[in-house]
Amino acid sequence: MATEDCTPCSEFFSWELDFSTSDGLKQEKQLSASQRRCYSLCRRKSFAAFVASKQDDSQEEGSTSWSCCGQTFKEHPDIHKHVARTHDAEIKQLTWATYECPLSQLEEEPETQHRAEAVDISAWIPNISHISEEQLQKGPGKVILYYHYCQVEDPHVICAWQKALCEKLYLTGKVRVAIEGINGTVGGTNTATEIYIDAMRSHPLFKMDREDFKTSDGGADCFTDLRVGVYKEIVPMGVDPDVISYRLAGTHLEPEEFHKEVEALLAKGDLCKDTVLLDCRNFYESKIGQFTQCLAPNIRKFSYFPDYIDQNLDLFRDKKVLMYCTGGIRCERGSAYLRSKDVCKEVYQLKGGIHKYLERFPEGFYRGKLFVFDERYTISSNSDVISDCRYCGCPWDQYKLCSTRLCCQLVLSCHSCRQDGHTACCPTCQTKGQAQSEASSTAPHHKEECECTDGRPRIPLDV
Repeated sequence: MATEDCTPCSEFFSWELDFSTSDGLKQEKQLSASQRRCYSLCRRKSFAAFVASKQDDSQEEGSTSWSCCGQTFKEHPDIHKHVARTHDAEIKQLTWATYECPLSQLEEEPETQHRAEAVDISAWIPNISHISEEQLQKGPGKVILYYHYCQVEDPHVICAWQKALCEKLYLTGKVRVAIEGINGTVGGTNTATEIYIDAMRSHPLFKMDREDFKTSDGGADCFTDLRVGVYKEIVPMGVDPDVISYRLAGTHLEPEEFHKEVEALLAKGDLCKDTVLLDCRNFYESKIGQFTQCLAPNIRKFSYFPDYIDQNLDLFRDKKVLMYCTGGIRCERGSAYLRSKDVCKEVYQLKGGIHKYLERFPEGFYRGKLFVFDERYTISSNSDVISDCRYCGCPWDQYKLCSTRLCCQLVLSCHSCRQDGHTACCPTCQTKGQAQSEASSTAPHHKEECECTDGRPRIPLDV
């Protein structure tokens, strides 16, 4: 299977705008990045409110259904799909009505940005006059992954500093800054990335340790550009950090401790009924690599994780939960959300994520590739291939983007199948791509659902 509506960078920079008309496209161009994020939030809230208005209150306690257009829906995915397909125009009207109020507030944002630019950030920029441009731009490189939760009084100042620092070091990548902290992944030469780590560690606000940075072979070419921005959350779970804070996170386990817990779980086999090994990542990540005997939710992005927890609470009731993700950041908020439900006996998370685990146990209980959100797509520490080619079924775990224009899904298609022309995520997209190639390249195209998106529930029920 391939990913749904997901580019490799969507975890860091995504909004769910749906401008499918010429007026919508015109409106989109008139919105700033912050306004688009606000519009996306208003759309999600409007969608949820519309669905809630269709709930049938006459049902018996413990039973939920929705009535709309003369039909009755028993499952969340069914009513969501119906509303998305049938009531799109009404959702847009509700969205714009909701959006009008915060719009005036967001129009004041440039003043905040101007104030941030006025702050002197030069003290946080290291002196690199003794280092040549060649050292910063050429030679072996690395990709750095890190995050740090802390109180950031003025995120725009930190944003300006990060942009200036990365540009000075010729780094590319993505950095998210928020009141709750910072989250980034950047690539550059070994010299440049080492200077960056030192600058981060010496900043008085973050006080980070060397082990807080995960590194892998790569460089500036692993990203197409540099994107630094201020956001509500440093990892987009879609829940207000003031409501569910990282401070509520589960107990952190060092890789050695986590390894022992998984070892004990596997030793019990099917007899182990009191522990859940939970993968917090998206389905296209766990598809190519995961811990043995884990529960890997079939969700498209992390903002669906809270809904997944809500609809599958019985899976975790009275259980010990061991959570893991790529570098640890999703577990911080994810474990906090799960703990807020007050159903688990204990909630633990892998400190440093899979990245740190593989440094210590390259041939441990994690098998397959580790998905990364850059142009590499994957990194590996063992030779296991746990996924298959979408077309012929042979072992394959190297993702490529769907060849159909405007489809941002990833596809597992082996060399042989690609040579035979199977370069799209599904037959529907393959046919659509052929039709697009025959049409005028200047004609407008709007994203459509294909087999990969149409047949996948938004929130799977695994209870």
